[in-house]
Amino acid sequence: MAENKLADMSTEFAIKILKLTDAIKGHYSLSNQLERSGTSIGANIREATYAHSKADFISKLQISLKECYETEYWIEIAQKANIISEEIAKSILHECGSIRRMLIASINTAKDNKK
Repeated sequence: MAENKLADMSTEFAIKILKLTDAIKGHYSLSNQLERSGTSIGANIREATYAHSKADFISKLQISLKECYETEYWIEIAQKANIISEEIAKSILHECGSIRRMLIASINTAKDNKK
């Protein structure tokens, strides 16, 4: 059930990232990287749903976790460069942090169940 919530949250997050990057003008590299990492989180969570093994499941979630960290980096850069407002950055970072914490918990649970 947590995976469904995680999948739903990551889908909503990807939509917000797409809308945000659509609004960023003149910073193609940043918006492209942000779009790729922000939408990859959910894509890898969905892939984990159909993993071939427990190890594959954990691997896909770990990729999602790495993409979360990358997304946070691009948001921080955009905010510090005054490309997006502090308010928008805080909102996106909060959401990304929630997904990140759920991913960490899911990865740890999967690893414990693997033993």
